[in-house]
Amino acid sequence: MVILFDLLQKALYFYSWILIIYILMSWFPNAQNSAVGRFMERICEPYLEPFRKIIPPLGMIDISPIVAFMVLNLASRGLHKLFIWLV
Repeated sequence: MVILFDLLQKALYFYSWILIIYILMSWFPNAQNSAVGRFMERICEPYLEPFRKIIPPLGMIDISPIVAFMVLNLASRGLHKLFIWLV
């Protein structure tokens, strides 16, 4: 059980960093058109898409990735608290 929680916690941590890198790649021209950018797009966009449908952009600024990152962080914290409660 401990191994499962640890694995999920590390997966959420790793995915958070992938999401941050993907968001930062949007600041650099043609970075998302590279092979790495397309790979990260296939990983990140399915998660970001529901947030983009709910939260409209503010002018030219898309804040939905910030909210998506916060939800991911809350899920990680909730998983940690669940683990503490179960142990």
